[in-house]
Amino acid sequence: MAIIKEYFKLAIKNLRNRKLRSWLTIFGIVVGIFLVITLISLSGGIKNSILKQLNSLGGDVILVMPGAIDNPIATFMGGQMLSEEDILTIKKVEGVDVVLPTSQKSQLMRYNNEQKVIFLVSFPWDEGKDFLSTFQGWSLSEGTWPSPGKREILLGSLVAQKDFFGRRIRVGDAATINGRTFRVVGILNSIGSKSDDTSVYLDRPVYQQVTGERDGSALMIMVKAKEGVSPDELAAKIKKALDEVRKRKRGENVSDFSVLTSEKMGNIAGGIVGVIQAAVMLFASISILVGGLGIMNTMFTSVRERTKEIGVLKAVGAKNSAVISIFLIESGILGLIGGAGGVIFGLIVAKLIEGYSRASGSFLLEAYMPASLIIFGLFFSFLIGCLSGYLPARKAAKLRPTDALRGYE
Repeated sequence: MAIIKEYFKLAIKNLRNRKLRSWLTIFGIVVGIFLVITLISLSGGIKNSILKQLNSLGGDVILVMPGAIDNPIATFMGGQMLSEEDILTIKKVEGVDVVLPTSQKSQLMRYNNEQKVIFLVSFPWDEGKDFLSTFQGWSLSEGTWPSPGKREILLGSLVAQKDFFGRRIRVGDAATINGRTFRVVGILNSIGSKSDDTSVYLDRPVYQQVTGERDGSALMIMVKAKEGVSPDELAAKIKKALDEVRKRKRGENVSDFSVLTSEKMGNIAGGIVGVIQAAVMLFASISILVGGLGIMNTMFTSVRERTKEIGVLKAVGAKNSAVISIFLIESGILGLIGGAGGVIFGLIVAKLIEGYSRASGSFLLEAYMPASLIIFGLFFSFLIGCLSGYLPARKAAKLRPTDALRGYE
């Protein structure tokens, strides 16, 4: 232990003698570990947030959406919809308890002589009220739920605030949407995302009158399974029923829709985040590799500058293993300090981004910071430092005392 302690003292002394070079070398590792910690922390947080929202649906809730799940962007950007026949077909499937079609569209809302763009979202209130309050966890901060068929609207929490229209909207106030006057009957507590909290909710038939969508189509259908019915089995039945409708109408099998259980959506979300994390690791590894090459270059330079010192050590009896140990400790310390700096800055930035997301309300993003991630960052950076210093350490150990004392390179 005493010998190892002396090795550490000598290594730290040598690093102090080359402060500028050491810090520049450390910076390369800091950048790489910073990227790894920040991006893995945030991507893990995104995954957790998505899973929390999926869990809030309840395990027996199924989503039916238009388009194939392998291309969801094209689905929504392409404006595909589920037909009224699809809704009726799903209602007839054995094991279905509640069918809740929903649509949304950007509309201009006027209040207090100001106009703002809001998301107008439709639900059939006769079935939707209980579903949203029980399974989605929606709750009212003021007022009551809208009545089916009436020109009554429910406001997201941000729409009602003073900052949105310049004056706080109260229950009983009137607002105009697409030239039609509606009465505000309720205000929601925050749902958890900015898009939801800046939306206005109304009964589905009234929505169809306002937007002109009279064909009964829906952007998405939420389906609740009856108690005791397996969501996976019910999802398979729904898919089969919708496939039969399309085959009967078109004479061919066309699966232009997706039926997703909460578990399947969670697996998809996990897979997407996994791909993101793999890409993050790839790009960050390049930065860490550059940092490792910087450590290797620094240690090779150190060997050239300290040949006489190495010669003295070997002349007084230092073994090759002792010389290797000293250089490995130096390179390991460079890597460990860089790793510590990267971990600290990464966690700080991840927390700042988390704070900003909570303040803006755009997305409840949590910085995922398990102890294993921190330990990984420190251990990995130390390992990179040691590996990068191994070749220079071997070169130093192979120097013969006579050649080293003459300043041989």
